[in-house]
Amino acid sequence: MATSSLVSFLCLSSPKTKFRPMAALNKSSRTYELKKGQTRLYHKLPSGLKMEVIEQRKEKDERRRRSEKENPPLVFVHGSYHAAWCWAEHWLPFFSSSGFDSYAISLLGQGESDEPLGTVVGTLETHASDIANFIESNLSSSPPPVVIGHSFGGLIVQYYLANISNKQPLVTEATNAYPDISGAVLVCSVPPSGNSGLVLRYLFTKPVAAFKVTLSLAAKRFQTSIPLCRETFFSSAMDDHLVQRYQDLMKESSRMPLFDLKKLNASLPVPKPKENSTNVLVLGAKDDFIVDDEGLKETGRFYDAEPVCIEGVAHDMMLDCSWEEGTEVLLYWLSKPRNLPA
Repeated sequence: MATSSLVSFLCLSSPKTKFRPMAALNKSSRTYELKKGQTRLYHKLPSGLKMEVIEQRKEKDERRRRSEKENPPLVFVHGSYHAAWCWAEHWLPFFSSSGFDSYAISLLGQGESDEPLGTVVGTLETHASDIANFIESNLSSSPPPVVIGHSFGGLIVQYYLANISNKQPLVTEATNAYPDISGAVLVCSVPPSGNSGLVLRYLFTKPVAAFKVTLSLAAKRFQTSIPLCRETFFSSAMDDHLVQRYQDLMKESSRMPLFDLKKLNASLPVPKPKENSTNVLVLGAKDDFIVDDEGLKETGRFYDAEPVCIEGVAHDMMLDCSWEEGTEVLLYWLSKPRNLPA
């Protein structure tokens, strides 16, 4: 099996794309049904395209109880084949009930967000700039947010981190730097060097797993096979009906690849922050079928952070049977004053 074919196991390679705004909106046939207390917003970007945002504000009792302390808002960023709904299932209700205003973003071309013209959505830079624009436009009156990224969303957050500390201007607004954030959380994140190292390790140490991951993600067989979808994203204990529900949502979520893989690989590794003043939580899953232990350790070394690896959960930690394990670790981290600026 050629290494080049395996490299696409986390996102698909696509031809060169010219990014143009104001593409026709192509909504999925079935909209994710929001839970009690959730609102669907559409944030308009400078390009004119709109991003879906699922918002869940902290509960009124929590607002009164915590009036003496204003928690930072939480901004959640999904990975490939997902959208804002993956956080809305469990983590948004949990953190809103814990006193945090929570916002889950659907990147362009995903979920209910607009599609740009072309065959891929954008780059690390354009995705990070879209997140920065949302934060600048909507959260400037709050304490700086904590940004949480999963899988390839974690790589986008890493790019954001590099540019916030290096004071790079937004790609969409040359006069403004990336807004400050209170902290960053990388959940089962693609490491700073990308997926190439993961591919090679799988190829030489777990060839059967390498074949399965390629079949599942590059060939999109996770969309038609319940067992393969479960093995790729979830714990073995997850019931078929739940796997089917999430499988259907994934099929509808991603209408375009997030990246051109060739360009993405050429842009990596992400720049190391010159001033690592933003605290980073590196969170992994013991049963992750996509990001291995060495990938988790690489991310931890890069940010001088000791990774936390949670037992009994798989790659989609926020949807898995024991999803609350990740929320408890994150809530504990958020509660420690040393982790977030006053």
